[in-house]
Amino acid sequence: MELTTLPLSSEQRESIDALGFVSLGRLLDDVQLASLRDRVQELIEEEGEQGGHELFNSNRVKHPKEAGADRLANLANKGAVFDILYTHPQLLSAIRQVLGPEIKLSSLNYRSARPGHGLQKLHADWPNAVEPGEFKVCNSIWLLDDFSAANGATRLVPKSHLCGETPEDAMDDPLQTHPDEIILEAPAGTVVVFNSHLWHGGTVNRSEAPRRAIHSYFCRRDQVTQTPQRELIRPETLDRISDQAKWLLDVSD
Repeated sequence: MELTTLPLSSEQRESIDALGFVSLGRLLDDVQLASLRDRVQELIEEEGEQGGHELFNSNRVKHPKEAGADRLANLANKGAVFDILYTHPQLLSAIRQVLGPEIKLSSLNYRSARPGHGLQKLHADWPNAVEPGEFKVCNSIWLLDDFSAANGATRLVPKSHLCGETPEDAMDDPLQTHPDEIILEAPAGTVVVFNSHLWHGGTVNRSEAPRRAIHSYFCRRDQVTQTPQRELIRPETLDRISDQAKWLLDVSD
């Protein structure tokens, strides 16, 4: 399908190719941020401990629900406010820079590390290292709060998507700090796209407030999605979304 995209700059293309990640800057304004935060809070109150059940009760996910974090899943079905998070034209350009033109949304999930929690092992979102150019998955983080070293911002190891190893192969303990890691610090509304073969993980939220983000996670079109979109798609969603969005969700007939 011919997608509506906005081209990346040469610097942005070089960043995601060589470093494994790129900031697209602040793509959400204050009104959009407020709407997203409000809808997320409504869903957290509605779903309670069942939040994220579409992901964690699926046999497609091999790890249990994370303690110390609020989670939501299947957001493509939970309001028009989330549509931009997987259809934004510049986002699609960045995803295609990593995966090529044949892409689809694997999942659209929310994660909020509570105070005192959030530390994750350094990991890649694929079980084994792949050759450059054979990447299978690519993620994006939509920051609903400012990200800082104090509130559990994501850590990334630049260039690790090209090293031919996973953190489990190369490190004695992937929970420990990597000498080359950086902390993703940026203001709310920022979007960062990263090659999901890049080593990454959450850090401890040492603030007194949650650290909220939404991840729109893509895969190549020949891969199995994290969220079974065809099984979960709602009639009202199909009535609302564009043909392009249906293609990205892989729910077109």
